[in-house]
Amino acid sequence: MKRYRIRSALRVIGDIFIPLLPGIICAGLCGGFATLIAQAVPNYAESSTWAFIYQILRLINTAMMTFLTAWAGYRAAERFGGTPILGGMLGMITSLDGINEIASIMGLYNSAVPLDSVLCSGKGGVLAVIAGALLIAYVEKSIRTVMPKSIDIVFTPLLTMILCVVPYIVFIMPLFGYASSGIVWLFSRACLSENVFIRAISGYLAAAFFLPLVAAGMHHGLVALYSVQLSELGFVTLYPALAMAGAGQVGAALALWKKAKKVGNQNLCSVISGALPAGLLGVGEPLIYGVTLPLGKPFLTAGLGAGFGGAFIMVTQVASTTWGPSGLLGAFVMTAGPGGSLRSVLLYLTALFISYAAGYLITNALYRQEELSFETTLTAEQAAAWRSASFQRLSRKKPRHIKAGEPLTVTGSTDAVNLPLYAPVSGETVPMKQIPDIMFSSGVIGNCIGILPESGTILAPCDGVVLEIADTSHALTFRSGDGMEILLLVGIDTFTLNGDGLRPLVVEGETVSKGQPVMEADLERIRQAGLSPMVITVLSS
Repeated sequence: MKRYRIRSALRVIGDIFIPLLPGIICAGLCGGFATLIAQAVPNYAESSTWAFIYQILRLINTAMMTFLTAWAGYRAAERFGGTPILGGMLGMITSLDGINEIASIMGLYNSAVPLDSVLCSGKGGVLAVIAGALLIAYVEKSIRTVMPKSIDIVFTPLLTMILCVVPYIVFIMPLFGYASSGIVWLFSRACLSENVFIRAISGYLAAAFFLPLVAAGMHHGLVALYSVQLSELGFVTLYPALAMAGAGQVGAALALWKKAKKVGNQNLCSVISGALPAGLLGVGEPLIYGVTLPLGKPFLTAGLGAGFGGAFIMVTQVASTTWGPSGLLGAFVMTAGPGGSLRSVLLYLTALFISYAAGYLITNALYRQEELSFETTLTAEQAAAWRSASFQRLSRKKPRHIKAGEPLTVTGSTDAVNLPLYAPVSGETVPMKQIPDIMFSSGVIGNCIGILPESGTILAPCDGVVLEIADTSHALTFRSGDGMEILLLVGIDTFTLNGDGLRPLVVEGETVSKGQPVMEADLERIRQAGLSPMVITVLSS
């Protein structure tokens, strides 16, 4: 129960910050480029072109980072069910100079050393704002239960802010200010220790244990720690070390690719080839869920390799101006280390190659080539991962003609592990991005592929059970033997026909075999209604 609560809390923090990441990444990159200009072109201010570019980059950076508390407050209030703009206002108040005036009136402001004040502008940072947004949401909901609707829009926001601002400034900001300082002190003792050995151990452990957090979806909770470091120190030391985790994945994947090629496992080679470019650019999920995690041991060896890069980062004190981009793209924000931005960038790139090499060597040494022959049965989780990765690649391929009952995906070379999905109809395939419905082309409901049917007999795409048949008969959901759910839609927007021209041949709960007819569709009736009869197969989980 305790672990569940911690995970839920981290997920809430992730929900707040994930929508802000595009702005944070954009601002961080612009700040990094501006720093590089200042280092590489010392007299940039004397050139109108360089000065213009520099100021534009700084403006973009400032727009996000100076008012990060406002953006965080807006999102936090929205997440907690309050009015977003009220949370944004509270976040904006946090950073205004008026806080210093109030602190002076209360005798809580240290004019000699403002950062040592009990209360000052920015005290508590985003942690205080998140707590304040939670208070706003609670108070606002309570007021609305008794406020007449006729005057709700006028008095509820007013009363909410009045009731929340004072306790926020007097209690929450100082409290979370001390909490933020404590967090920074703790990480400074480890990440900025004068003892090189302590820094190295800290960096190794941080990078090595980061991958399990990513796999569990808990890594976004660390955003609060990054923001605390940024507001207190002006730079982030933890994020560069954690960015090495993805580099360890790349190294492990390269070792696996070499071994898989030797044993003729072309499917794994294809999965790795498709996921590697994203991994090099700092997007690690394809390698995690499609390669290392399903295999088990490489997931651990990747972390062990990443630790060496993390140790190097901490020893050389590489620091970033923001968080978000990693891999090769992360080099542009690693400009805050001692010794100048160019040195920091070069050290970061060196750490990446250390992680690549260590991940490769450890995986190559500890993972046996025979384990990739797939002559033994895959676990259900591994089969699901391989099929998902294979189907994702398929959904992006160019159109081709496919016959009904022909395999769409194959996870292995033997009957024991061969768990394919089958084409439900014959016809021309349509890649996911070309499906004329944003719900499918965006991939929001899962990877999918369309087929323009040549006949109206729709076949089961797999062995499994019919979980659900839509009331309008336009869609069927199947569950395969390994627990994956496959959604089969007959036509685009055919739910508007209310079942006219669509006749299911099975019932919910019925066990079906691949290639078994499950529906008869009147393609001409669908076309007469001005709709596309395209049959879409969606791998939804």
